[in-house]
Amino acid sequence: MENALDLFRVAAVTPRVHIGNVAKNCQEIIKAYDTLTEQADLIVTPELSLTGYTCADLFNNRNLLDMARKGLQELVTYTEQYGDCGAALVVGVPLEKENELFNCAALIQNGSLVAVIPKTYLPNYGEFYEKRWFSAGEQQAQELELNCGENWIQTTFGNNILVEIGTDKKVCVGVELCEDAWAPISPGRLLALNGAEIILNLSASNELIGKAQYRKNMLGAASAGCICGYAYVSAGKYESTSDLVFSGHTLMYENGKLIGEGKPFSDTVLVKDFNLTKIRHDRIANKTYADCKNSFTQRVYKTVTCQKPILEKKDILAQVSITPFVPSKNRRDRSLEIFQMQVTALQRRIEATKSKCIVVGVSGGLDSTLALLVSAQAVKNLGLAPKTVIGITMPGFGTTNRTKNNSMELMKYLGCNQKEINITMSVRQHFQDIGQDETVQDVTYENSQARERTQILMDVANKEGGFVVGTGDLSELALGWCTYNGDHMSMYAVNTSIPKTLVRTLVYEIGHYMDENGFAGMKTVIEDIINTPVSPELLPPNADGTIAQKTEETVGSYILHDFFLYYTLRYGMAPAEIMALCKEAVRQNDEYKFSDKEIQKWLNVFYKRFFQQQFKRNCMPDGVKVGSVSVSPRGDLRLPAEIESEEFTEYE
Repeated sequence: MENALDLFRVAAVTPRVHIGNVAKNCQEIIKAYDTLTEQADLIVTPELSLTGYTCADLFNNRNLLDMARKGLQELVTYTEQYGDCGAALVVGVPLEKENELFNCAALIQNGSLVAVIPKTYLPNYGEFYEKRWFSAGEQQAQELELNCGENWIQTTFGNNILVEIGTDKKVCVGVELCEDAWAPISPGRLLALNGAEIILNLSASNELIGKAQYRKNMLGAASAGCICGYAYVSAGKYESTSDLVFSGHTLMYENGKLIGEGKPFSDTVLVKDFNLTKIRHDRIANKTYADCKNSFTQRVYKTVTCQKPILEKKDILAQVSITPFVPSKNRRDRSLEIFQMQVTALQRRIEATKSKCIVVGVSGGLDSTLALLVSAQAVKNLGLAPKTVIGITMPGFGTTNRTKNNSMELMKYLGCNQKEINITMSVRQHFQDIGQDETVQDVTYENSQARERTQILMDVANKEGGFVVGTGDLSELALGWCTYNGDHMSMYAVNTSIPKTLVRTLVYEIGHYMDENGFAGMKTVIEDIINTPVSPELLPPNADGTIAQKTEETVGSYILHDFFLYYTLRYGMAPAEIMALCKEAVRQNDEYKFSDKEIQKWLNVFYKRFFQQQFKRNCMPDGVKVGSVSVSPRGDLRLPAEIESEEFTEYE
């Protein structure tokens, strides 16, 4: 199962540089290579790592240039001992061609100089004088023979080169050097549009106040726009400090997300995995990428191959969150951002419909609590009275005192127009009408209650001149854990793109925020709601009055289902890959423990329910989209209702 992951591992390292001493620099690179070659698929070093970037006019010295070629030969020869298993190695080196000197990146593997890529754009402003030593410009791919002392090395030279690494599994890599990334239309962007999935940047970028953050912003934007992996490694602090200082800053991005950073001056060796499934999924899904690709592919690119098998990863270097929908940092700020989107959307619907009120069914559970908080804030923002929100609690056969009391307390603190309508007698009348035996607690027994509640909400909304705000969340819609034309239906649904794991976080953060900002006193009831088991409360409670029907005992943990949902819809991952990622997420997490057998069981349940319940999503009400995953049939997800799940559930 571990081999299901389609990962490409890159190590970015800044070996100690000895300025002008190629022999020592080779030994430093070899030392790093020996340490990392069995761990990584590719190892990348900084710009001009064989000589040092700050050699200045020494680049005009014949001895240095001869030694650089010999050093390159030494590295090529050294890698041969590792055979196909050795990592690809990328080093920076000055090389001559036809009486011109080029600042190059050389890609080496298993005794072969696979390709040499010259720098396209040379900085010649401010503190940089590269045109004093090097030539630049577009270089079409061509065969090149290098005299490296005792041997001649044949290779492909040019900056229109794509390197295909791998045998069975393959990845396409492109290389640019430092200033290239600063260009308005960078070589890396063109390489990405022509197929490069990972861009490497060998750099020697000096540090200035604020430059590290600027660099991060720029490279993150390049990775996001090109939908690619991006590995950046810069020259370190052992370069000359006559007028400049270098920090060895290393960065790796995946589709715009920072996946690793070696802080400036930290001497960090950065080793990270790029998930090729994520890159390839987003490129397929983003049609703007394809359109742009068609516009910027007039230049011919040459592909060279590197027959280095990509490692079968038995571990995952990245942190894999067991709750991918839940912000790992700045939870209050992110929660408020999401809340504002919900509130703004509801405000607009209130204004557009010219409604006199909004009606919310309040159960004392997480979903209805969030919907009620959104409703209360929306009417407050519109300058309407708190009682514009009509909150209705509708106890039935399974309602416990705990949830009923919490619903009443919450409405009191929010100042809602509170109503209690007991549905027991009306449901019993309905049972009598359709011939349902009340002692038979089947799906009809449960769904009759859900539909009765929805009828009450709809009719009160009609009577009072308002509309019903739906409470159901994304996880319930994904699993079909909602009663068709019962809690499934409303006039506007504010939670439809918020999964259950995120609902819990939002209720906590927003509840406490509102308690501190105009709705004092409800913190205690919010915390009890958070600690209440998730339940539709459609079956009678236990003898001691506690909740008997617990959703997660029936459909499985929402922690797992939200994980499955995220990677199924966000990246289109196959079951085996999701299984492998989930196992790693559980291994990294101390709070939630699931066995491999449990994960597999609930993954199968997820696929069966997800596909079988599409008919409910096909007619779901309007609701605001707040994140990258949504199941709205009008926006993000168009599926037939007759998909067969067998091909997704045969991974026992």
